[in-house]
Amino acid sequence: MRPIRIWPVLARVAAVAFVLALAPGARAQSAEWSAVLAKARDQTVNWNAWAGDEKTNAFIAWTGAEVERRYGVKVNHVKLKDTSEAVTRVVAEKAAGRDTGGSVDLVWINGPNFLALSEQRLLFGPFAAKLPNYRFVDTEHIRSNVVDFTVPVEGMESPWRRAQIVLVYDAQRVPSPPRSMVALAQWAARHPGRTTHPSVRNFLGATFLKQALHELASDPAALQRPATDASFAAVAGPLWSWYDALRPSLWRRGAQFPENGPAQRQLLNDGEIDLMISFNPAEAAVAQLSGQLPQSARTVVFDGGTIGNTSFVAIPYNAANKEGAMVVADFLLEPATQARAQDVREMGNFTVLDLAKLAPAERRRFDELPRPPGLPTNAELGTSLLEPHPSWMTRIAAEWERRYTK
Repeated sequence: MRPIRIWPVLARVAAVAFVLALAPGARAQSAEWSAVLAKARDQTVNWNAWAGDEKTNAFIAWTGAEVERRYGVKVNHVKLKDTSEAVTRVVAEKAAGRDTGGSVDLVWINGPNFLALSEQRLLFGPFAAKLPNYRFVDTEHIRSNVVDFTVPVEGMESPWRRAQIVLVYDAQRVPSPPRSMVALAQWAARHPGRTTHPSVRNFLGATFLKQALHELASDPAALQRPATDASFAAVAGPLWSWYDALRPSLWRRGAQFPENGPAQRQLLNDGEIDLMISFNPAEAAVAQLSGQLPQSARTVVFDGGTIGNTSFVAIPYNAANKEGAMVVADFLLEPATQARAQDVREMGNFTVLDLAKLAPAERRRFDELPRPPGLPTNAELGTSLLEPHPSWMTRIAAEWERRYTK
């Protein structure tokens, strides 16, 4: 008698049982996502994203190649110096009555720019929960995945990478780095010209001041509410006293600042400064691999914690290729994509996913990532501090300009 081939039969039965066991909502989402994929094919997504980092640019290019290969969706990286360029474009299109066929399909966004677009109802969505890979996002422990600068995301943007302030320093020249912004000013006074920060016109420069504001504020909880003339004057007073004392000790006596983070990193690599602020915990490790920082570069987190946030992608209300944009957003949340993004040989950006939600094989991708000396552990990063309301950053930048750019 011919033997019965039971395993193929069981496999087909199990597959059918799995489909039948799906909740109606899950089956509906599967059908809905299939429709999104069908519409997305042959679309070209204009992804407006900051282009100031070569590693990130390369990752976006790789993303474009992958989604085109797998889904027939092309990605055009519209390279920005500042995200506000894309915001301005969407606002201008709205004013001109261009409510369809917009030029911005996807934008790398967070903070004040998200607030500006959401307040004017210029975003498409909610869409994030419709992405199949969104189920892996950590919405419980990483609060910045669902609250963007105190503003609830409510599905109007999808997370893709995390950031947290760290101090990067050359351990050969700085055996004992400062572990607070107050200690940083004291260190700078003893080592004049050996540290700096990016221009406050740049996001990282403004974040440098926000970290100091958080430390120096008598009531940090006030930063979670919109700033008013009265609250800003009262809360920010100690910040300007601290900065007045710090500024003469900065590189070039605070008369000139590097334009952005990469320019600041070059100063550290060239030996012009000994320590710098960074919003990427893996920056030292990533830069060491590419020869952009010495092997003696190390990372420290302040004792009282540091500000952290999540970077998102959002889709403007008038995007011409919404389906393609959703496909790209979902691809960015795929566990394999997130593991690649966290690899210091790529970008070194810590994941937005809850690893406990992943299958063992997917978790191993993260466990097997290289851990060079310049890379902090999750334990060393600790729990990040909440970003202030966007109005604080806007006012800080404007006040800094008024005080120090005469």
